[in-house]
Amino acid sequence: MNTVTKPIEINGRGIHSGLAVRMVIKPSDKQGIYFKRVDIPDSELILARFDNVGETKMRNTTVGKTDSAHVQTIEHLMAALFMCGVDSAIIEIDGKETPILDGSAFEFYNLVKGAVETKNKIKKIVVKNTIVAHAREVTRQLPLLVRLKIWFFNKISGRRADGFVKISPNNGKSLDVVATLVYPEKIIGKQSFDYSFDGTKKSIDNFVKNIARARTFGKYSEWEYLKAHGMGRGADETNVIALNDSGDGTINQLNWPDEFVRHKIIDAIGDMYTAGGMVCGCLESYKGSHALNNIVLKKLFSNPSNYDIVE
Repeated sequence: MNTVTKPIEINGRGIHSGLAVRMVIKPSDKQGIYFKRVDIPDSELILARFDNVGETKMRNTTVGKTDSAHVQTIEHLMAALFMCGVDSAIIEIDGKETPILDGSAFEFYNLVKGAVETKNKIKKIVVKNTIVAHAREVTRQLPLLVRLKIWFFNKISGRRADGFVKISPNNGKSLDVVATLVYPEKIIGKQSFDYSFDGTKKSIDNFVKNIARARTFGKYSEWEYLKAHGMGRGADETNVIALNDSGDGTINQLNWPDEFVRHKIIDAIGDMYTAGGMVCGCLESYKGSHALNNIVLKKLFSNPSNYDIVE
């Protein structure tokens, strides 16, 4: 197990609630990443694992029971912990969301990297069979009225619900991610980006230099709607790439022209780390989502013949 050598305090605000949140990553002798809601008396530890994901519909990954103690938007932090080699920690938090910081994984990584004692390699989960999760599997789980609203939105926006996430065998030594976005907005259009992590310094440096700063994004015109429905109240130009109303530009400056799809790499890595180890395989995300990432993990672990565990 690899844990942090000292408590790491991180302060910020939740991107959806807009409320101030204090989070402390603490050393642990338990295998796994756990959250502890210190604002809820007698709250039990919340394991950050795929089979404890309670919700993904708010464009993020939530662990725990959504009707009681839970923590939202863990994916950026999980990606940073993965890159730092942390597989054991108790994260105390006094709210229901991790702080959004700058909307990427970069600040989390910088805060954690200097306080990690790496004794062992992270457990490997070697993919043996190809597993696919399709967008229609997500919509099937929704109420009929919600499905109709999604169909209507896709119809008027020109979007197609043909996304998928596929994971397949590779050399068993790396996580190879290929992400593709297809948006009607001209500033995004179709973008693809690939990244391979094999645990070497070179692959970590590649992530830090070319991916870690990629921020989450959304339309500026959607903010008022989201805020009225209890979402996006902590979003602003410091932590979100804001697309203008016409979709041909952004309110704030981009780090890269394809920053949008680079951020999807962060999301994919963070979600894959809820497997409880390093997934070794080829991950293809075509118009992917947190929901699809979670479904593909559930399918992977549904049959022991789909994977091998290498301690």
